[in-house]
Amino acid sequence: MSDLFRLARRKGRRASTLCARRLFARSLTFMALLAGQGGAAMAGTALHDALGAPEELTIRGMVRSRIEGIDGQFRPNMAENDFLWSLKTTLLVDYDGGPVRVGGELWDARGYGERKRSSAGTNEVNAMELVQAYVGVDFGLGGKVEGALTAGRFTLDVGSRRLVGRQTFRNTTNAYTGANLLLTGKGGDRAILFWAMPQIRLPEDRDGIFDNHVHWDKESGALQFFGGSLTKAGVLGGTLELYGYGLKERDSAGRTTRNRRLWTPGLRAYRKPKPDRFDYDWEAAYQFGKTRASTKATDLADLNVSAWLVHAELGRTWAGGWQPRLSADFDLATGDKGESRSYNRFDTLFGTRRADFGPTALYGPVHRYNLISGGLRAEVKPGKSSDVMAMVRTLWLESATDSFAATGVRDATGSKGRFAGHQFEVRLRRWLVPDLIRVDTGLAYLAKGRFLQDAANAPKTGDTRYGYVDLYLEF
Repeated sequence: MSDLFRLARRKGRRASTLCARRLFARSLTFMALLAGQGGAAMAGTALHDALGAPEELTIRGMVRSRIEGIDGQFRPNMAENDFLWSLKTTLLVDYDGGPVRVGGELWDARGYGERKRSSAGTNEVNAMELVQAYVGVDFGLGGKVEGALTAGRFTLDVGSRRLVGRQTFRNTTNAYTGANLLLTGKGGDRAILFWAMPQIRLPEDRDGIFDNHVHWDKESGALQFFGGSLTKAGVLGGTLELYGYGLKERDSAGRTTRNRRLWTPGLRAYRKPKPDRFDYDWEAAYQFGKTRASTKATDLADLNVSAWLVHAELGRTWAGGWQPRLSADFDLATGDKGESRSYNRFDTLFGTRRADFGPTALYGPVHRYNLISGGLRAEVKPGKSSDVMAMVRTLWLESATDSFAATGVRDATGSKGRFAGHQFEVRLRRWLVPDLIRVDTGLAYLAKGRFLQDAANAPKTGDTRYGYVDLYLEF
């Protein structure tokens, strides 16, 4: 299949896009046939049961086909409009013989049909990668605490996932090589400790990405990530979490970096949504240490880091009917002020952002740096198998002289103000066949404000429109 798309690319992007759309349509037809003709029979048949595997063996797989398009690009020097058909295939195998566990996960992420100046990169393409390959030991401590020690390659979710999380919407995921320890007490208390070398997704060159080359991801002692989290239930009517992360980075052969040496302590208090009550999610983190302003080999000046992050959310869910939930959200993440010996842009480390800031992939202008944003969210559940969400956000820059969030748009003079615009999004998720086939589709609209229209490198492309359709086959 990749050879077909290389040939199409040589003949022109239009031919490649048409070919990708035809293949996507065939995949939709195939899954629709599964849902319409065989869904009832297959709904209760997992891959594990079909293979007759023992209970100790977990086998779980997923294929996700996504078609997405963007018009009115907000990124400088990128295609004004773009199309991408992406495929994500995962297969997890885990044997729990008690107390020893052995497992691995294959993750194959590919993209087709993108334009020559597409923004697609290693967030969309990571072909045929063994993101997990681990050995674990489970144990108990005095009957009150259960422990799990895992070593090897693994993915990791911690707390809100804003700073450390396994990707779900994105086509590729963050993964690590190292060790982690999970301790779980009765009542929901838990502690996580980890040390790891984050995997660097490869290939990174444009030809390798666009042609879906298979290249083993690498890890190195030149990039180390470590930390821990302590969660205590029953505090303030909810849960309290304390955490701290360290990141150490240095240049290595053939790879220049910003030589980040960052420390990020944080605090989170939250109460999960339930009918007929208020819920909340408050999180704050401070970041300090050293970094360089760029990855240029000539940039050798270490800057003092002082940055911070705040997230605040207050919501209420009503019982009965569609169980509507309304919430007000606020986010602030500092941007760089351009001072000679300091650096103020918050580093989001290895976090996820879909849940707070809307779809990413070809879209994703909003991120946790140089951002002040307030918004309103509405959610309903029309039935057991579906949910709908709509949200509006207003966007400002925290620093008028830094680039805004993930757009790459910057005005070094600070004369274009701080108003970036408004973002509107809507999402529908529905199970077509319970526990087998589901669809996730959404639209986003970025009404550009003065900064995104008038900044020195802002593209003159009008407002941004984006849409996607995901079809999942889970087995």
